[in-house]
Amino acid sequence: MKIIMLMGSPNKNGSSRILADYFINGAKEAGHQIELIDAAHADIHPCIGCVRCGYEGPCVQNDDVTNIRLKILDSDMIVFVTPLYYFGMTAQLKMLVDRFCAFNSSLQNKKMKSALLSVAWNNDNWTFDDLEMHYKTLVSYLNFKDEGMVLGRGCGTPSMTQHSEYPHQAYLLGKGLR
Repeated sequence: MKIIMLMGSPNKNGSSRILADYFINGAKEAGHQIELIDAAHADIHPCIGCVRCGYEGPCVQNDDVTNIRLKILDSDMIVFVTPLYYFGMTAQLKMLVDRFCAFNSSLQNKKMKSALLSVAWNNDNWTFDDLEMHYKTLVSYLNFKDEGMVLGRGCGTPSMTQHSEYPHQAYLLGKGLR
């Protein structure tokens, strides 16, 4: 299976990257192909709502989303990777997700698999409620099949994350994909 990971963390070596790396190791061991897209550092402009794409492109924006779109549509699965910023995905990842509108039908008809990897400093049970709801709404709207989530509570630093159960959970999620 071809998997594309959309990394939304501005911190290239932070806790989100730890989960991504463990997921990648598990998925590669299971025989899958993985490509990581660094959405946080890509040239991605926000959607301007002009709808010239007609919800199936091309988008009027001239940026990295043109190539990212091709890679997404050539994949079987999307993994969203983001630290929790004010109870949602990062603005960098959200900007890319907003641009999905220029290829809505293609995404909906593809019936891709998806997963979510996220980390947060906060350790409360409700910490990820809003991000989970947003992710589940995306999955439903885009006709994706959710393969799972790893939501790392109490992962405020890479050291905290490395010493938690969440890297192993991310590894198992990747390894268990069929």
